[in-house]
Amino acid sequence: MSRNTFRFHKSFATAILTSMLLSGAQARTWTSSDGTKTFEGELKSFDKATGMVVVIAGGGSAMTFKKEVLSKDDISWLEAEGNKPTAAPPSGGSSAVIAKDLPDTLPAPDGKEADMSKPVQVYILLGQSNMVGLGKIASLEEAVKTKQKYPYMVDETGGWSVRKDVRNVFIMSLGLQHNDWMSVTNRNSLGPEFGIGHTLGQVTDAPVMILKSCIGNRSLGWDLLPPGSEPWEFEGKTIPGYRGTPEDPKGNGEIPTGAGWYAGKQYDDDVEGAKQVLSDLDEYYPGATKYEIAGFFFWQGEKDSGNAPDSERYEKNLVQFIKQLRKDFDAPNAKFVLATLGEATKGGGGNKGKVTDAQFAVDGEKGKFPEFKGNVATVYANPLSQGGSGNSHYGGNAETYMDVGEAMGKAMIRLLAK
Repeated sequence: MSRNTFRFHKSFATAILTSMLLSGAQARTWTSSDGTKTFEGELKSFDKATGMVVVIAGGGSAMTFKKEVLSKDDISWLEAEGNKPTAAPPSGGSSAVIAKDLPDTLPAPDGKEADMSKPVQVYILLGQSNMVGLGKIASLEEAVKTKQKYPYMVDETGGWSVRKDVRNVFIMSLGLQHNDWMSVTNRNSLGPEFGIGHTLGQVTDAPVMILKSCIGNRSLGWDLLPPGSEPWEFEGKTIPGYRGTPEDPKGNGEIPTGAGWYAGKQYDDDVEGAKQVLSDLDEYYPGATKYEIAGFFFWQGEKDSGNAPDSERYEKNLVQFIKQLRKDFDAPNAKFVLATLGEATKGGGGNKGKVTDAQFAVDGEKGKFPEFKGNVATVYANPLSQGGSGNSHYGGNAETYMDVGEAMGKAMIRLLAK
């Protein structure tokens, strides 16, 4: 009997006694090669090249052994499923990963990689063109090098810094735009993801992924309409529900054949794009085997502000949007942070005022939606904007995107700490 085999069989007694502490879909029953012993444990890693297996037994103890000590069925399962990423038990982020206080001035990244023994904390960014990001790199250079703002964006040589504990992934309508570490290097524009990513990366004791899945010129009332949204009447006209069309507002819940576009198509595409990334986690965060949906960020509202029925329905749609995202990603406790339009003011009138009022209404501290207390926050972007409107992308001023991003990141930290 080899040393690895002996260690494996010796561990069975302890593993069986403690396996009842494990729960959920992550646990699996393992059987020895001779079929005489079994235990419950969660696969931590499997190296196909060396055949080494690491299983976490009940109570958190780790067992390391060669695959040959397992049954043929277990080996077949490892070969087929062993390298696929798994989602951590649904919790939606935890204050346990917020290990440091946020300094007044963020320092440059230290170049260290994250602790890969912990699940990747995934933050999904959704919205329209300003979440896509149209801040100009030249504007950022002026802010950093002339105004001495955002010192964490450059390294000691004066080049753009690289944050190796935060992955930066962007999917647009199911097409990959970039997949690399958090850095402005090789970027033509920027959005709020840099302020968000550096802020969260600074205080998080785990790998972080900023996963942006969005495209411009999309409304919540039509393109991003979430599942569960029903048709409704507005000034004598029936407004389609989820997967409805102007010709068939109700639909049947299925994707309409031959319709081209339908209510909620962008929601479907953005969710599917994010899920495709997470299904191949190691490709987008090298070395990662587990993830947890820690939170969502949303910056949107320009298109709905130009449409009477969409602005009228914005609050109802936004509430459903938050709830449905948590359901679709099996993250019932994931935090949600949104930002208002930079040009919009509190108490403003018209369609834009309705959208702004709705965005403030869902803030958990407002009390209108008790289920959002402690897990939804709204950032008032107007004081952070350097001028211009959302439709003009704030003139490409990078400071608007950076400041809104930092504020959203800080809001998320406050939620996670509760």
